[in-house]
Amino acid sequence: MTEIHTPRLLLRRWREDDLAPMAEINADPQVMQWIGDGSVRDAERTAEDIERWEEEWDEEGFGLFAVELLASGELAGFVGLSVPAFLPEVLPAVEIGWRLGTPYWGQGYASEAAAATLEFALTDRGLERVISIARLGNDASENVMRKLGMHLDRETTHPVSGFPLHVYAIDLTEYEA
Repeated sequence: MTEIHTPRLLLRRWREDDLAPMAEINADPQVMQWIGDGSVRDAERTAEDIERWEEEWDEEGFGLFAVELLASGELAGFVGLSVPAFLPEVLPAVEIGWRLGTPYWGQGYASEAAAATLEFALTDRGLERVISIARLGNDASENVMRKLGMHLDRETTHPVSGFPLHVYAIDLTEYEA
């Protein structure tokens, strides 16, 4: 089982008891405002998402980690790697992304988890390049991307919604520098 420990977090595969807290995160309009078309997701959709995330682990050898606070055992959300099939112009690519519940914002958890996941991607999984995608205006996520050492690679639009997007990137040589 793939797990990563950081000073405050456990990044791990998904468990059955993660459904309720992740569904609560997905039902929060403030959390979802920058995801897809901004729609919240119910428990059924969240269960489908978790199943798909676990399948990606089995198929790709990477996926989205459940982020658990070591101090309390609470599920804070997710961070991890996925193939951004919704944006064909960047393929082939692997994206690093995150989604945390609002109680966990502003405490450095996203940066801490994403840094550990980026190291996992480039050193453990042997990826040569990782991207991250944010809707224009999602300054908090873009700040995390810059903290990871990523640079703005391109500006584009979402092929379905038409929302403007920023694509950040980092390759192995930049990471090692």
